[in-house]
Amino acid sequence: MAYDETGRGGPAEPSSGVPAAVLENVFDDPVHGEPGRDRIAVHVVWEVLLLVGLAGLTYLLWRENADALRGDGLKALLVDVVALGLLTLAAGLSLRAAVPNLAVGPVAVAAALHFAEQGDRGVREAIVPALVVAALGGLALAWAVVVLHVPGWAASLAGAAGVIVYIERRTTPIVVQGGYDPRRTAFYLFAGFAAVAVLGGLFGAIRAIRRLVGRFRPVADPARRRGAVAAMVAALALIVSTVLAMLAGVLIAANGNGPVAPASGLDWSVLAIGTALLAGTSAYGRRGGIFGTLIAVSLVVVFLSWVQARGWTVSRWTVGGVALGVGLLVTRLVEALGRPRVVAGEAVELGPPGDGTISAGWSLARPGPVDNWSPALPVQTTETTVDPWESRWDTDGR
Repeated sequence: MAYDETGRGGPAEPSSGVPAAVLENVFDDPVHGEPGRDRIAVHVVWEVLLLVGLAGLTYLLWRENADALRGDGLKALLVDVVALGLLTLAAGLSLRAAVPNLAVGPVAVAAALHFAEQGDRGVREAIVPALVVAALGGLALAWAVVVLHVPGWAASLAGAAGVIVYIERRTTPIVVQGGYDPRRTAFYLFAGFAAVAVLGGLFGAIRAIRRLVGRFRPVADPARRRGAVAAMVAALALIVSTVLAMLAGVLIAANGNGPVAPASGLDWSVLAIGTALLAGTSAYGRRGGIFGTLIAVSLVVVFLSWVQARGWTVSRWTVGGVALGVGLLVTRLVEALGRPRVVAGEAVELGPPGDGTISAGWSLARPGPVDNWSPALPVQTTETTVDPWESRWDTDGR
């Protein structure tokens, strides 16, 4: 235990008078973002509002079509939640890693078409090749983003174009082959998705993990490389997000009531990214909630079911666009209210790397130029007869 100058027990205050909260963050690297712990209260408040909206929509769906919330209808609804949830997890993971993957929708549609064609060979025989292709595709996308250091949205959009070329080779809807029915294990699938979503949010709330996952997020010049660790995390996020999108496509095909129609899949990308932003994930990366993904996905799926029960026609483009618009407002709130608290004596703004500023608010002055410094003392002339010190302090001659 440290002792202060009075000899009393307890943490000693630094002699410089710097608060202990500042010293806790003094060794934070300024190139990795703001020092301190992100505030979670804004996420909790928003998730409570989402939960209230989900409860209201569930009640409306129950009044309109009670069969959708019991029996086979409930199982189909839960599988829809898992399918969109996997897409949202893929989009949210890439967003938190600051490498948004816009190809998740086309990848899901391509996987759905593949499963519809090859499902009669067995689930494992149909999924394993798609899993390998998705992992390799995610690896190629990660190579482009990390090695070339280009924006993730641009590289993934180019990858989405390549996947759409594969989709457009099919001109007619494809009937799903095989007998795999995910509704038989709907509750287990939903429990697994809920566990992954909530545990991911909980781990993402830990300061060290949150900073690690969002390390690719630029804090100065976006074109500057963020280091090997940030590159590895971003690459892993892109690979995992592509694989999750493939699994979502399999569930979309298996849980559908009709054949799988060839489509670009970009509407699924908009819906997934919009739902991830609606859940509280920041569009800038790093920040996100805990229960937001689970609640937001359930909210969107229940809303689509309620619209269908009402007999209305609402496209995924519309729902995704609205979710995206609201999610951008949520991003602004998250970035404004979720930043670390500024402690007294702590710098508010971070300077660029190498400016001599430490993220905790201590500043190191740059040394001035020393080229004109001379080690030799000035030469005194013999004409000086009065001692300068005597003339200054002893003017009266004493």
